Amino acid sequence: MLRRPPPLTPGAPVAVVAPASPPCSADAYRAGLDCLRATYDVQWAWTPGSERGYLAAPDRDRVAALHSAIEDPDIRALICVRGGYGSLRLLPRIDWSLARQHPTLLVGYSDVTALHLALYAKASWPGLSGPVITEWAQADDATLASFQNWAEGDTPTFGDGFDTSLTALAHGAASGPLLGGNLTVLTRLLGTPFVPDFEGAVLVLEEVAEAPYRVDRMLTHLQQAGVMDAVAGVVLGSFTTGSLDSHTPTLSLSEVFQDHLGDRPYPVVSGLSYGHHLPRCSLPLGVPVHLRATPTHAALEAEAPLVNL
Repeated sequence: MLRRPPPLTPGAPVAVVAPASPPCSADAYRAGLDCLRATYDVQWAWTPGSERGYLAAPDRDRVAALHSAIEDPDIRALICVRGGYGSLRLLPRIDWSLARQHPTLLVGYSDVTALHLALYAKASWPGLSGPVITEWAQADDATLASFQNWAEGDTPTFGDGFDTSLTALAHGAASGPLLGGNLTVLTRLLGTPFVPDFEGAVLVLEEVAEAPYRVDRMLTHLQQAGVMDAVAGVVLGSFTTGSLDSHTPTLSLSEVFQDHLGDRPYPVVSGLSYGHHLPRCSLPLGVPVHLRATPTHAALEAEAPLVNL
């Protein structure tokens, strides 16, 4: 059973946490925090000064901030400063019994994938893969509306307000919990105690600035670890390769996806407006969804709200 958090409505108290890296731009962080404060009551927020290299603070301090926010009965959401790297380091330190007692909406994406999936596996939390603080000042109306709709308890159609549409790579229909996020971070959970059970799940994936052979390697890893045979469907968000050497032979990402997913016995779709770039829809991870794909139509729909109404 999911431990759904209360809805996040305008004016609700929130905490801004930094489980991974500090912001790349102090200006973007301050501007995002100002935008957040215009909608929600920011009770407390990460402040610069405790950075340790690429980490926003030492591990013990980052996990202590998470624990403090989780056990505060007034806090309705934990909104992450940014991704980067560092969430994986916290997983062995998290008090999972505390998390099970105090389900709270966790908002973030990219490196926060590790926290979302571990909290689902260990504490039955659903989570919202949504905008981080450094994006709030530049987020467009569609991105913010998607976030707010899920956070408040609506079940909007995925992709509403965005220009892209879903395209079927393999046909069929499936229902199951929506699990996934960033491909690199997800593969780093395999073999750990913090990976969820993917049996019957609808797997959603995105990646940024990874060469096709690296995406190929990670999909191969998922296949050989049994994930691709366990899931009931796959949804591909945005994938980018960064700059490639024109003199080095390569497959295209489309060819990589076709090799790994084109003949699956379950629905596979691409084109979801979800990834590292704005505009981007938010995703209710852990929530049951229905995916269907035919030669002429593909759709992804939630079967329940993210929050406890």
